[in-house]
Amino acid sequence: MTDELASIRRPFGPDDLRPLLAATGIARTILVQTRSSLEESAEFLATAANEPFVAGVVGWVNLRHPGVGDQIAELRAGPGGDRLVAIRHQVHDEEDPAWLKRQDVRRGLSAVESAGLAYELLVRTRELPVAVETVRARPGARFVLDHIAKPPIASRRLDPWRARIRRLAELPNVVCKLSGMVTEANRETWSVQDLRPYADVVLEAFGTQRLMFGSDWPVCLLAASYERVVDTARELTAELSEPEQEQIFGGTAAEFYGLTEA
Repeated sequence: MTDELASIRRPFGPDDLRPLLAATGIARTILVQTRSSLEESAEFLATAANEPFVAGVVGWVNLRHPGVGDQIAELRAGPGGDRLVAIRHQVHDEEDPAWLKRQDVRRGLSAVESAGLAYELLVRTRELPVAVETVRARPGARFVLDHIAKPPIASRRLDPWRARIRRLAELPNVVCKLSGMVTEANRETWSVQDLRPYADVVLEAFGTQRLMFGSDWPVCLLAASYERVVDTARELTAELSEPEQEQIFGGTAAEFYGLTEA
């Protein structure tokens, strides 16, 4: 972790999150990978096996490895393996903006789809065109767009991010996480109004049935507390009906990830 992330350069565990969930009225959460590490994925699944509030895990496997299917099978065979709901890779950190189009990566995505898992798109504006191609090429697969593709909120620019988001949202097999916005804004001075234009774009493009709240905790702590992130998302969706808000704050995730009652 770089010095920019020094304030969160420490272990975070269930005991850190449990009181935050209780304070905000959130019953269950999804634990999402942070590193390109099979060991971390196995650790997260084991954590889920022992923590009822961890409803599922988004793990990592090496999509470029010929044995990616075996890696998925090994994770599922270990403690908490039944909690594996999706796979993710930090695509926005790859030098090649067309990384998702690599032949070996496409083979890995086929293995993820064959395993019945979703794939989470961790991309920025630069990678959105290839993300659109990837989702369109796999109509039977399920995709999640993480962090609304990290738009340049601090610079207050909407396009080309907005146009590319709308093209992605035209594809029915992708949902979007309303998350990750506070760290893309000015981390010291951001307000709800700074985020609203970007939230409004994904609300209009994906609709409440394909939008789910995400906290991005503990990364969000670089700009806001867990409680403030939750309150902000609720303020951004306050004009929606109660059923629509419930969909964003739980319904979409439960349906998309196939979560069962705890």
